[in-house]
Amino acid sequence: MRVAAFLCAICAAGLTIALGGCGTGGYTSGGSQGNGKQLFMQGGCGGCHTLADAGTAGTIGPDLDDAFAQARVDGLTTGTFEQVVAAQIKFPVEETSTGARGMPGVDTTLPSCGDVNGDVFCVKDQDDAVADVAAYVAAVAGTGVTAETPMDGKTIFTASCGGCHTLADAGTGGTIGPNLDQSKPSKALAVDRVTNGQGVMPPFKDSLDAAQIEAVAEYVSSAAGR
Repeated sequence: MRVAAFLCAICAAGLTIALGGCGTGGYTSGGSQGNGKQLFMQGGCGGCHTLADAGTAGTIGPDLDDAFAQARVDGLTTGTFEQVVAAQIKFPVEETSTGARGMPGVDTTLPSCGDVNGDVFCVKDQDDAVADVAAYVAAVAGTGVTAETPMDGKTIFTASCGGCHTLADAGTGGTIGPNLDQSKPSKALAVDRVTNGQGVMPPFKDSLDAAQIEAVAEYVSSAAGR
């Protein structure tokens, strides 16, 4: 999905007035890229999206590098990208006409701390959090910048799995997949699911190497329900 398609979708949804001109208006500004990267990882965005700078390779949602690369060549600005990303987070298509999985709402991706219980990921101010994530993605998506390959199981889980799974030790509260604190998978089962996927869960054998899969499976099997 290209940036132009994002912009058209926003305009078609009747949000032009809110934007003050599609792709040019005031959804967000002044976000922190550093904080945005942390929120992108903690919020589990990488479980659905590929973004080289974050070292994530999710395939459920659009590849963010692919979505923005050509737009950069075509001369679209980072400021425009920022508004597009913010709009997609705030006003996602949660139910698609094709039956394909939509993007979760902002209360799922960036839940307010006032609305959650327990020691799970949350943000103090959703508007600030959206601005930060938008600033980060807009700055790095499609630039060709890549991250160091993570090898720590908890880091890999937080980046690639937390958007879909709840795991208290990682501070994640995803609800698309099983609650791992309740299911407490064995290491062997975790290796199989991460490698091959099942049902709505995609396989990660093409985006994680054997050592990374081993690391995340070891982490999940030892941390779940702890």
